[in-house]
Order: sequence, then structure tokens, then C-alpha cells
Amino acid sequence: MEFKEAVKIALQSLWANKLRSILTLLGVVIGVSSVIAVVTLVNGANTYVTTKFSSYGADVFTVSKMPQIITSSEDYQRFQRRKNVIYSDFLYVRDNCKRCVGIGAQQASTGTIVRGTQSVTDSTIRGYTWQMPSLQNLNIEQGRGFTPTDEEKAARVAIIGSDIQDHLFAGINPLGQELRVGGMPYTVIGIAEKQGSTFGQSQDNWVGIPLSAYQKTYGTQKTLTIYVKAGSAGPVLEDAADEVRVLMRSQRHDAPGAPDSFELDTNNTLVGFFSTVTNSFGAVAGAIALISLVVGGIVIMNIMLVSVTERTREIGIRKALGARPRDILIQFLIESGTMALVGGTFGVIGGIIVAQVITLVAGFPSTVAFWSVLAGLFMATSTGIFFGVYPARKAAQLDPIVALRAD
Repeated sequence: MEFKEAVKIALQSLWANKLRSILTLLGVVIGVSSVIAVVTLVNGANTYVTTKFSSYGADVFTVSKMPQIITSSEDYQRFQRRKNVIYSDFLYVRDNCKRCVGIGAQQASTGTIVRGTQSVTDSTIRGYTWQMPSLQNLNIEQGRGFTPTDEEKAARVAIIGSDIQDHLFAGINPLGQELRVGGMPYTVIGIAEKQGSTFGQSQDNWVGIPLSAYQKTYGTQKTLTIYVKAGSAGPVLEDAADEVRVLMRSQRHDAPGAPDSFELDTNNTLVGFFSTVTNSFGAVAGAIALISLVVGGIVIMNIMLVSVTERTREIGIRKALGARPRDILIQFLIESGTMALVGGTFGVIGGIIVAQVITLVAGFPSTVAFWSVLAGLFMATSTGIFFGVYPARKAAQLDPIVALRAD
């Protein structure tokens, strides 16, 4: 039997028994859909996080009181007991670091931004030194950023995110307009480029003001984060990080041999940790999804056994007309593989739809990987062929005389 004819017979069998076909392929569809959805979401999350962290630049690292990733409550308590990283630490590193191409500091808190009778709640209020927007690759879409003079004089000027513009300045140009941050008036001098959302949380609901002005309102002892630009990645960044570590330990009087009383994080560390977590999650979810494929494969094997019983006389006639056992074996393997491939195709479509719905509803990023589509189809087809071997061998080994006598 030709390959094309075997595929045609398999499709006719699926169409002739629609309900049985749906129930047969349900396990394969669910399994492949789960694999595709998980891979799509994990790939989207990895791509998004890598892009976001890389936007700071591979040559930028941070110094802070606590690491950006904490994995246990014990670690949190231990880090919480550290001394705050304060403005004098920043000044000492800024004035003494020889390998630092750029250096800035940031403090942040959450508050309400007010303009007239309108307000935006749960906004992030960022206290910036003048270099911070460039260190974070934060593009100013309209207006200007901060200057050293703004920082020195604690100027009442502000840069706003697009959410603040949309909610407080709808229909008007915000530049030169006044808003209130922490009860104090600030003049808008810049509007930042839209950042979008991360896992459903907007990244544009914020206001940036000079760090010196921020500290007049919120105090100088609140911990801050120092951002350092090394000039390039690799050994240059490592040398700059080592110098900053020495300066920080000296400034904070860390005893020789004692652990650092601060945390130094690079983008690669954060991206690597996040990728490890998401890949582990993907592996576990994928393993669970494979169970559905196994169940689907067992169902396909059962249906193929039923098909062999139903078509015993057909098999006997084919053998009587000269069909070899190999021909019968290949015919039934093609049929089981085709059934599974059809289920895999619907599974791929379903998985992509599920991932896109999650993206639309929850804002979770997703990226369809072409290799995952091919892998899903391959897994489905392989499952069908693997579980179709036993029914196919049983059909191929039928005695033609016995088969022709079957009722």
C-alpha cells in the first residue's frame, strides 16, 4: 500500500467515527497543548526578563542593602539586619572609584501623585541622581532629564511615566505643568518613553524627582541603590566591581574576613537565576504534560486494536492478494501516526491560543518558539507510532486463512 493511500484511509477512519476520534485524540491534544503553552510562556518570560535586564547594559551593576532575589525567610531576616546603604556611601564611591565610567543612586517609595482634584494612587516615587536615567537606559521622549544643577539645588522638577501623563494630563501637554509629590509642588520637565507592563503590572506609573529633593521630604537614612557603569562587560566589569567592593567595605568598616555588609548584583546573575527558575518550572510542567501524551498514546493503541478486530477480513483479503506482513505493519503504523499527528496539530493550535489568552488576561509575556511547534508535532506523531506498534504487529501476524473466516 502506498503511503498516500494509508494516510487517506486513516483520515477517512477519523471522519467516519467523529466522536470516537475526538475521544481518542483528546489525550494527545491536551498533552501537546500543555507542552506548547508552557514552552511559549516560559520562553516569553525569559525573553522579556533578558531584554529588560539587558536594557540596563551588560556593563552595569548595582550595590544595595539586600539582593534583588531572596529565596528564603531566613535570608531575608539576615539581610534586613544589615546597615542601610546611605548617601554618604554613594558619595564615597563616586568620588574615589577610578574604573567607574558612570555612577548614580536611586531611592524609591510608593505614594499618591496629585494634580488639582485628580490623583493617581500606588505610584512609584523615585529619587534620582542626575545620571540615573541614562544608567537605566530610560529614554526621555519629551522634554529633558535631570542636570547636576537640579541635583545640587534640590530643584522641584519631575520626570513622569506615561500613566501619569494619561491620568493627570489627558489632552494637554504636561511639560511646564505642576503636580504634587509627597505634598510638595514639582514642575514636569520630562516625559519618559512608555515601558509597558510586566506580568500584568504597569511599569509607567511613576514619577522621578532629584534625589536631593526626595531626601528633603522622605529623609536621608532610607536605604538606596547605587548603579555603576563599568564601560564594558567581562574583565572590565569585574575589575570595576572589585574596586567598588573594596571602597564599600572601607567606607562601611567591614572587618577583614567578614562577609560584605551589602550586595553587589550584575545583570547576568539576575537573568541566570530567573532562567533557572523558569526552566525548572517548565521541566516540571512539561513532565506533567507528558503524562497526558502517554494516556493519549494508550487510548490510540486501544482504538487501533479495535480497528484491527473490525478489519480482520480486510487484512485477510489483502494478504490473500499478496500483501506482505511488512505492508500491513506499515499501514497500521501510518494510520496511528496520522491520527496522533492530527491530534498534535490541534494541540499546537490550542496551546498557542491558551498562551495568548493568558497574555491578554494576565499580561504574562509569551513568545511562540518555532522549535516548540515542531517538537510538539514530533512528540505527538512519535507517541502514535510507538503505541501503534503492538496493534500493527498483531495485524501483520494474522493468518490470512483465519482472517478470511472471521465474521
